[in-house]
Amino acid sequence: MTLKTYRGSCHCGLIAYEADLDLTHGTAKCNCSFCLKARAWKAFIKPAAFCLLRGEDAAVGYQAHPQASRKFFCRRCGVRTHELGCADYLGGDFVGIFVASLDDATAAELAAAPVRYADGRDNNWRSPPAETGHL
Repeated sequence: MTLKTYRGSCHCGLIAYEADLDLTHGTAKCNCSFCLKARAWKAFIKPAAFCLLRGEDAAVGYQAHPQASRKFFCRRCGVRTHELGCADYLGGDFVGIFVASLDDATAAELAAAPVRYADGRDNNWRSPPAETGHL
């Protein structure tokens, strides 16, 4: 286990956070309608491992439907930083960190991070879709 405290932010810096996560434990991509359009790449942690340092007033939440996680993006620059949700297959409440918003993750750490794929388009979250190359 390589638990590390990462700092992350939006592009303009209005939103900043810290997250204790282990990128070697894995990251995720899926083909749901949001992630496909946003090219989202996430790492999931428990809420206690996340601290919003600034920007609560700058973070705009988007939720496609009541069961979907609430994704937060900066009202000024539009960069997605994190999402909040609850899913049994993730052990309950979670924070999804948009990996691209990590400020201090090295290229080597990101390249070595395993990726788990989920078939969100078909609500088959525990299995990968047949095709993942485009994700």
